[in-house]
Amino acid sequence: MLNKYKHIIWDWNGTLLDDTVFCVGIMNGMLTRRKLKNISVNHYKNIFTFPVRTYYAKVGLQVDDDQFVLLSKEFIYEYELNKLNCRLFDGVEEVLQSVAACGLSQSILSAYSQNNLNEIVKHFNLTKYFNGIKGLDNIYAGSKVEIGRQWIEELGLKKNEVILIGDTLHDKEVADKIGADCILIANGHQAKLVLQASGVQTFNSLSELKLLNSF
Repeated sequence: MLNKYKHIIWDWNGTLLDDTVFCVGIMNGMLTRRKLKNISVNHYKNIFTFPVRTYYAKVGLQVDDDQFVLLSKEFIYEYELNKLNCRLFDGVEEVLQSVAACGLSQSILSAYSQNNLNEIVKHFNLTKYFNGIKGLDNIYAGSKVEIGRQWIEELGLKKNEVILIGDTLHDKEVADKIGADCILIANGHQAKLVLQASGVQTFNSLSELKLLNSF
């Protein structure tokens, strides 16, 4: 199925990088310091959303402008301190290699800040697979629609030639806005039932995606 496309846009966090439990741990530390109730991974996957400011409010944090800036800095400090303890999902490099062998080009489109995104993709020795690595110019994990629009223009491909693979409803939103098809993977930051509500084909894992698609 995927080999009918010319280009695959991958999300990073929760799609290629397995960092969901890590992110829940950071949030629970923040909640504990404020004497607020911790959240389970399951609950997280049902309430997480973009922009993350909305998610922060759902867990009980104060998200007025000044507080949100401080929260964002606190979270990203903890994330950057220990991010290399995270691992890629099983089969990531195998999938990327298979896609490349079929002649499809690939890129990353992420709400992660650009410099940090470049650094971690390089750490995992994956830069060679992508002809573009696109992140935000800030740490606030808002919408990536605009950078997606800019990237699709740079690619110069038609609507039916690009597919975006991600793990959140925001990835579906971005795909719709930039004129790309979409597939979602349900072992990242949002629960399968949440993703399936979008009507998009949803897989349990990258390994399942590869098994059901002959790259």
